Amino acid sequence: IGDQIWMAQNLRVTHYRDGTAIPNLTVDGGWTSTSSGAYCYYDNDAGNGDTYGALYNWYAVDDSRDIAPEGWHVPTDDDWKELEMYLGMSQSEADDTSERGTNEGSKLAGNAALWDEGTLENDSEFGTSGFTALPGGYRYHSSGSYGYMGNFGWFWSATSEGSGFAWHRRLNCEWSNVYRSYDF
Repeated sequence: IGDQIWMAQNLRVTHYRDGTAIPNLTVDGGWTSTSSGAYCYYDNDAGNGDTYGALYNWYAVDDSRDIAPEGWHVPTDDDWKELEMYLGMSQSEADDTSERGTNEGSKLAGNAALWDEGTLENDSEFGTSGFTALPGGYRYHSSGSYGYMGNFGWFWSATSEGSGFAWHRRLNCEWSNVYRSYDF
């Protein structure tokens, strides 16, 4: 897409690049109390991993053993901005936080059958970028519970923002734009 090459599917690795297993934390309390890399599947259902990929905490993304396969990397905040600007966002919009742009989120999303009904999939340019972002939901850092499959797609960047925070992107079935912020 533009001058970038993106993976054709969401990440679902269970080992770091060096072969070390990434812990699969299924218990809510384990997810909230760990300060190490971890992954899970939405609702602890491996079938969700087949469709949406795995959910990872920031510690797994930030681990020096690398979560991305050989030859790949987790996109930085700047990688995301480059993609968003290629799809039509201005530099000032890309640098902003919260909901930004016009319909770049609709362009990034794909597979309308998985998204809840809303503005995102009703945009005439839904799915036109070839990116195919899916609404895999997320796991709350504070409780370990799962939320919003079908409604949200959350994507980490490899760029930290202070101690314990990192930049991410979020697509929402109710918006056609892209949300940018940082979180735990």
